[in-house]
Amino acid sequence: MLKGFFNVPKAVNEPVKSYAPGSIERTKVAETYKTMWNASVEVPLYIGSEEIKTGNTKKMTAPHDHQHVVGIYHQADRALVEKAITSALEARKKWAAMAWENRASIFLKAAELLAGPYRAKINAATMIAQSKTIHQAEIDAACELIDFLRYNVEFMTKIYADQPTSTSDMWNRVEYRPLEGFVYAITPFNFTAIAGNLPSSAALMGNVVVWKPAATQVYSANVIMQVFKEAGLPDGVINMVMGDSGMVSDVVLSNPHLAGVHFTGSTGVFNDIWKTIGTNIATYKTYPRIVGETGGKDFIIAHPSANPVQVAVGIARGAFEFQGQKCSAASRVYVPHSLWPAVQTQLESDLKSMKMGSPEDMSNFITAVISEASFDKLARYIDQAKNDSDAEVIMGGNYDKSKGYFIEPTVILTSNPKYATMETELFGPVVTIYVYEDAKWSETLKLVDETSEYALTGAVFSQCRYAVEEATVALQNAAGNFYINDKPTGAVVGMQPFGGARGSGTNDKAGSAQNLLRWASVRTIKETFVTPEDYKYPFLG
Repeated sequence: MLKGFFNVPKAVNEPVKSYAPGSIERTKVAETYKTMWNASVEVPLYIGSEEIKTGNTKKMTAPHDHQHVVGIYHQADRALVEKAITSALEARKKWAAMAWENRASIFLKAAELLAGPYRAKINAATMIAQSKTIHQAEIDAACELIDFLRYNVEFMTKIYADQPTSTSDMWNRVEYRPLEGFVYAITPFNFTAIAGNLPSSAALMGNVVVWKPAATQVYSANVIMQVFKEAGLPDGVINMVMGDSGMVSDVVLSNPHLAGVHFTGSTGVFNDIWKTIGTNIATYKTYPRIVGETGGKDFIIAHPSANPVQVAVGIARGAFEFQGQKCSAASRVYVPHSLWPAVQTQLESDLKSMKMGSPEDMSNFITAVISEASFDKLARYIDQAKNDSDAEVIMGGNYDKSKGYFIEPTVILTSNPKYATMETELFGPVVTIYVYEDAKWSETLKLVDETSEYALTGAVFSQCRYAVEEATVALQNAAGNFYINDKPTGAVVGMQPFGGARGSGTNDKAGSAQNLLRWASVRTIKETFVTPEDYKYPFLG
């Protein structure tokens, strides 16, 4: 292999801007927010070279001000979903054959556009559409998406460089081909970075994609498509379609050219997709790759040796940043009896200082949850905890949806370690705490492992290394991302590859080469230089 052949720009994590009062970046994103807030956006379907407006539209509103319409998006029917698949397969003819350097260049340019001219726009869109604070938008829509794009290029080149051993009489090599067909990318509302990464990671490896973003994330998904188009992504490589989820999936999953599914969302939906693929398995030209990151019921467990202030801050940040709407958010906590008074005092102090409101006011730490359906579900569980004898709402517990879908950061204390909110994924600013007897540390580790069907993230706080080791071993199957003396959120591309097992997904680790390998089909080529001309081996005499 030629020296320097894989010498692409080395990936480095995009620095997070502070947005401190008076800073240039704060002023710019505030101005961009106001401009976008007052402008009405019309989001088309992106199919091949066309931007299609069907007239069958839905409104886009801000969760923190649900009466304010920021735009509309157009919906596809079955024929247009079929057209998106056809456009993708047509684009594959050239895209799959394109040199990897040119594919890489497009996504490196997209990263640079996000880092520069589109940074304020992608952040403002995420603040408006998903009610993220500027800090949460910055670490997601700007930095993490930039990191995905840059690191994926580096991971790709490392994959391509991994070649088998050859000898003097034969040359062995492997080709990392794109999958034969198209990939279906289904993305959630909560991370703009995930919305950008799921279709682009598959496309980087030479695949073509039909992408269905969440209805509550279309506003910022539209900006992602604008960035990809400006970066030079050829028409039809990524086709963005919106519409009834069941209908879109029915059309896509019944197509014989389906080659893969890249999914982030609920466990139930992923299970249905897997089941449908199994039912249709004889239909497909190739066995589809199924990659999914799904639900979580993520934990924090504190050892009696832990620092109570650190535990409280871990809860406050881990449970309530972005209103607990991260699949990695802390939602069940186990605190020893000896530590609980100090942890409770610090947590109460932290929650009292948190401001709640629109993300436009950058002094707010809490904004709105994503939708009325989410709000209503959370309110029901909070009300139930207020009435149950084995649970008590000790902090927060108030909610109001008159203007936006606002729910106070809520802490439930339970005497029942299997209480509903210790087991059920809620996806909101609600955390449940169980206080255990100090002497039952080992028993509680077993309880943590057995309580949830999920295994996404978890954290242990301890100043005792023996306890850390015990927890790390006991909880090895309980979390795909395990944190020691830190909150269970905030995985960084290139540092903490992300994903979980059990009911949390296929653990294919977004932000790693492992994920990209799922979008390649390997062909081995053996070339013999001097070909034998006699079938007889020496043992025959």
